[in-house]
Amino acid sequence: MTAGLDTPDRRGRTGLDRHGRDLTGNPRVRVRDVEVLSCDWYVLRRTTFDYQHSDGHWSREQRETYDRGDGATILLHNAERRTVLLTRQFRLPAYVNGHPDGMLIEAAAGLLDGDAPEEAIRREAAEETGCVIGVPEPVFTVYMSPGSVTERLHFYAAPYDPVSATADEYGHGVAEEGEDIATVELPFDEALAMIRSGDIADAKTIMLLQWAALDGPYGHPGPPSSPVP
Repeated sequence: MTAGLDTPDRRGRTGLDRHGRDLTGNPRVRVRDVEVLSCDWYVLRRTTFDYQHSDGHWSREQRETYDRGDGATILLHNAERRTVLLTRQFRLPAYVNGHPDGMLIEAAAGLLDGDAPEEAIRREAAEETGCVIGVPEPVFTVYMSPGSVTERLHFYAAPYDPVSATADEYGHGVAEEGEDIATVELPFDEALAMIRSGDIADAKTIMLLQWAALDGPYGHPGPPSSPVP
C-alpha cells in the first residue's frame, strides 16, 4: 500500500497517479503511464507518453511535472499617491540559486487552496499586507514555468487605502506556515527602476508592474485620434 495512491497521504489524498491519464485534447499525445515520485506536500510525477512529431513519426517521451496547485497574485496600487504596495519575504529557492540574501520584493500572492481565484487573492492580500480590498480587476492568467510546473497563476490588480498599509513592518502572513512578511510601499516609478537595477527580480511582480505601466492605472494614454475631415 502506497500513501497518495492506495491510502491517504498526509494531506488526505489518494489516486494521485491517475491524474493526467485520461487527457484527450491533443491527438498527437498518448499518455502511457503516470508515476508519483513524491507527495510529501506537493506532488512530483513522472509521465510517460507517446508524442507524434511534425514529420509524423512517434517517439516515447518522459517528463517530470511538479504540481503545487494553482495560485493568484495582485498588484495593489494607489493612483492618487502614484504608489504600489508590495511585500518582502525570504525565499529559500532564490537564496540557494544565487540571490544575495533570499529576501525578494514581490506582489502579494498565494495558492488557491480550493477557493475561487478572486476569493483566494482577497484572502492573500489581507494576510500578507493587512489590506482589505474590494472587487479585484482581472489582468490575465498564465503558466509561469510550463516546462516543469503545472501551476496557472491568476493575476489581479486593485486599489488600496494607504491608511491600511503598514510599510516596513514585519509580522504579516500566516505564522503557522512560517511566514514573516513585510510590506513595502514604493513610488511606482521607483518600482520600475528597481526592475532595471535587479532589486525586483520576481517574475510575477515584474509582469504586473509592466502591465500597470502599459495598460493599467499608470499606463500612458494612446495617441490622439486623427480629426475626421
